[in-house]
Amino acid sequence: MAELYIIGQIIGARNFRHKSLFCKWGIHAGAGWQLISGLKEGQTQVDNPGYDEMTYWCHPIDVHFATKGIPGWPKLYLQVYHYDEFGRSEICGYGYCFIPTTPGSHLVTCSTWKPVGKLYDKFSEYFIGGGPQLRNPDIIFNGLDRYRLCTEPMGSVEIEFNLIQKNFQKYGVETY
Repeated sequence: MAELYIIGQIIGARNFRHKSLFCKWGIHAGAGWQLISGLKEGQTQVDNPGYDEMTYWCHPIDVHFATKGIPGWPKLYLQVYHYDEFGRSEICGYGYCFIPTTPGSHLVTCSTWKPVGKLYDKFSEYFIGGGPQLRNPDIIFNGLDRYRLCTEPMGSVEIEFNLIQKNFQKYGVETY
């Protein structure tokens, strides 16, 4: 089987309205992909930068997959949260990006978005906290369901990927 090594890090986030940010992440791959080693999901630590500074996480990603074909190429999905002044965690944004298909080093910027509710939800979010959240995080990377949502743009997350492909040509898997 062809093998893909994904080594990298979630560097950090910028242009979010809130401080005290952390990120829950996961890698979604199709049915033809088998996880050999590493974790498919995780969570960063909380970083509280100064005003107008980037949030730094430098959270490692180290995953090894095996596959017989390119369908279902892995995607990284993100859920960025912040802690409010009462210590509650609230969603700041959702996002996903395709993992590059060419071997080598790649720097990817992942834009995030947040669901927008009705006027009542906005008042509730302002006075009580919280806000609209996705019931099922699979919507993040499923385009058909996501396009029915009303959303607003949030900040962006920077990710560094270093990819190693093994036996792709041997098994006839072409990525570029």
